Amino acid sequence: MKTILITFTILFIGTFSYGQNKNAKASIEVDGVCMMCKKRIEKASIKTKGVKSAVWNVETHELKLIFDENKTSIEQIESNVTAVGHDTKSFVASKEAYESLHPCCKYREDVVIEDHK
Repeated sequence: MKTILITFTILFIGTFSYGQNKNAKASIEVDGVCMMCKKRIEKASIKTKGVKSAVWNVETHELKLIFDENKTSIEQIESNVTAVGHDTKSFVASKEAYESLHPCCKYREDVVIEDHK
């Protein structure tokens, strides 16, 4: 009986320890146009507790992430990115956050987009 109890305890603990991934990978689309945007987006992502790696591609607008699902979520990372002025598919940056961007980084304006082609 004691052996059965120990076996079930080990299985129970093992099952729940693998419930969330400590090195989850994800990609999200983040709007931006230049290397200053890249630095800002990556910094906002990395400052999120649990994010281990964040690399944003200027051309594809893809933010590749490695993060601990026990400590954060995609939604929290996106929220932190929008707080510094960059839109994602799920969240839109506030007017104040967007207006605080450098004039070169105003990705919603056609003139700025054309200048960066």
